[in-house]
Amino acid sequence: MKLKTAILAGTALAFASTAAVAEDMTVVSWGGAYQASQKNAYADPYMEANPDINIIWDESSNEAVAKLRAMNEAGNVTWDLVDVVASDAMRLCDEGLAMEIDHDEVLAAAPDGTSASDDFGDLIVSDCFIPQIVYSTTFGYRSDVEAWGGKEPDDICDVFDLEAFPGKRSLEKRPINNMEWALLCDGVAKEDVYDVLETDEGIDRAFAKLDSIKDSVVWWSAGAETPQLLADGEVVIGSTYNGRLFALIEEQKQPVKMLWDAQVFDLDGWIIPTGLPDDRLAMVKDFVKFATDTQRLADQAKYISYGPARKSSAPLVGQHADLGIDMAPHMPTDPENAKNTFLYNYEWWADYRDDLDAKFQAWLAQ
Repeated sequence: MKLKTAILAGTALAFASTAAVAEDMTVVSWGGAYQASQKNAYADPYMEANPDINIIWDESSNEAVAKLRAMNEAGNVTWDLVDVVASDAMRLCDEGLAMEIDHDEVLAAAPDGTSASDDFGDLIVSDCFIPQIVYSTTFGYRSDVEAWGGKEPDDICDVFDLEAFPGKRSLEKRPINNMEWALLCDGVAKEDVYDVLETDEGIDRAFAKLDSIKDSVVWWSAGAETPQLLADGEVVIGSTYNGRLFALIEEQKQPVKMLWDAQVFDLDGWIIPTGLPDDRLAMVKDFVKFATDTQRLADQAKYISYGPARKSSAPLVGQHADLGIDMAPHMPTDPENAKNTFLYNYEWWADYRDDLDAKFQAWLAQ
């Protein structure tokens, strides 16, 4: 009898262990303040409502394309849901690595019955892309730099002015945004930037401008790096996502200010990897429907200054969950902040990204 009981207990334990593994869901994101906003706004509430699901976070979104390519080649996709920028979603969709979805079937309608496709509107830039937020890549700068003699940068081209604003800069270790800013500050009109960048001469021109500050640049790959570099005083000005800077300035109370000039608008959202088993796919779809509904996207804006991708979420955005401050003035879309924006061309980058990535890495190695 004792043996039978032990066998049954062991079988139950093994089943429970298998069930626990089967119900883990690996979600890939960016780490830092952004991932914390996702966790607070919908991952934790989802797990509370679904105690049989355990969300495991992987902070590899900046390497998502390369890693999904490798997983697909190996025939072993271990990720269930991946947070990517729009241009990467388009590349993964074109390569068959992201699943095409019917947005109105997979996503919740707005509270008034408006379909998901109408509620997200033009932000659905790919059949595989599930929009979450509108964000911008912009610059933060230390407001206590004695060498600046009381001046503060207010123009994107101040980033390239080592004489007026000496000190280390941080820039992302990829061509996106850097090439555009370089051409803008080399005299190219905003509307001509991508036409110029399609030429070898235009690429050389952008690299030449970046060469002028290359020796003063600290290169970053993860969005949390520039805030830390600024906080530590290792750089005096640096690019990153506006929400990361919001956390640094408003939550951590660091002596840092925003440089909104020529901020680059972009979209971020989910893709579902192709080839998931039916049980994992059903679990992912259930989570995505919850995480991207009107209330959840509005809730995310309580924790970070990114604009929710749903039209129906905007009226529900109010104060920061902990600080009690009005979030609207901290959004990249606020009229005061959006006086001079640069519209990121994700379709252009989807076409040219691989080629320019290679050229950028070769330039870095020089």
